[in-house]
Amino acid sequence: MGYLMITELIKTMEFVIATAGPSTEVLLILGALFLVGLFANELGKKTHIPRVTLLLVVGAAASPYGLNIVPQEIQGWFPYISQIALCMVGFLLGEQFVYRTLLRSGRVIWLITIFESLGTSLLVFIVLYLIGVPSVIAILLAGIAPATAPAATLDVIKESKLKGLLPNTLLRVVAIDDAFGIIIFALCLALAGIVHGSADLLNDLSLAAWEVLSSILIGCIIGWPMAKLTGRLSPGEPTLIEALGFVLLGGGLAQLIGGSYLLSSIVLGAVVANVATHHKRPFHAIEGISSPLLIIFFLMAGFQFNVEEFSSIGFVGGAYIVARSVGLIVGGYCGARLASAPKVVQNHIGWCLLPQAGIALGLALMAADRYPEYATSIISLLVSTTIAFELFGPLVTKLTLLRADRLQRTEKSKNK
Repeated sequence: MGYLMITELIKTMEFVIATAGPSTEVLLILGALFLVGLFANELGKKTHIPRVTLLLVVGAAASPYGLNIVPQEIQGWFPYISQIALCMVGFLLGEQFVYRTLLRSGRVIWLITIFESLGTSLLVFIVLYLIGVPSVIAILLAGIAPATAPAATLDVIKESKLKGLLPNTLLRVVAIDDAFGIIIFALCLALAGIVHGSADLLNDLSLAAWEVLSSILIGCIIGWPMAKLTGRLSPGEPTLIEALGFVLLGGGLAQLIGGSYLLSSIVLGAVVANVATHHKRPFHAIEGISSPLLIIFFLMAGFQFNVEEFSSIGFVGGAYIVARSVGLIVGGYCGARLASAPKVVQNHIGWCLLPQAGIALGLALMAADRYPEYATSIISLLVSTTIAFELFGPLVTKLTLLRADRLQRTEKSKNK
């Protein structure tokens, strides 16, 4: 039923947009995008398919590689929508880093992050090298492999409405993974330079250090006044305006000085969560406005999908998918086991980390810029495998979270 409604809506959009003027076009498309998001949400509830996956599929169907019903200028919004949405996602993830909570679970989070990131990177390199991929490409892809998809992960958790140890641990791991991934990528970039014979070790490491440290600095500088202002505000005052202003300002400043807008937003959220008197208000405000933006974000991400690229994954792409998946699952398990985390975290955390999206593509573009002779190989493989991880990763995450929740409830009922 839901699928038929979405199909009919797409057909109606195709007819109406063909006869509309430019300004009318924008209004019609925006309205249709939000309604598609609503239908995807309802269909997801009935089928257990994540809203993220459904929105990506609908976006791909409406793309130039599908029915071609979305004008090119609308697709040009994607970089801006992506940055705004990820700033909000980062801020919401920052709420998980409350000092008291980290005292209890910090060791678990760090060990999981270290093992899944390093384990994935190492396994991807070994597998690709053994099947004959040039060592420079294998090293670069190994540096990109640990990158996850914070927006998709957060959306799946919000949609499932699940709370508890596994979802909370997952959110914190995904947040830290961004900073750790930048460091691993910089190391791999430098190592690839040594193998390639064009090493600039000091430059690569200093750029990575600057990206991480400048992002943390901006997050702290913007977060402190935001936390104090939030404490002054009373319920009903313009919390949304204040919160949105600080979040976007922090992301913009971080990008301006060569930092990561996502990482600075995470730090900003962490500062507010720990310092603000009424820290829940700005998070509720941003959460409310992030939902419609995420709908457009995932639909527009779907617009970028090219079915031909997906069908050309090939043997190397398949090996990358398997190696990355195994690395995340085994690495997450080993880290959780070493940290003596509960069984529900040990057995499920790695499966929840499979989604991979825009961050990986951004790193791929950086690698391609540094080694232009390998640009085609790196980007074509990452685009095709990212489509696979973005389509099926959220589904695996949602099913894993539901399974873990079901097992926990069964165990609790047995212990009564």
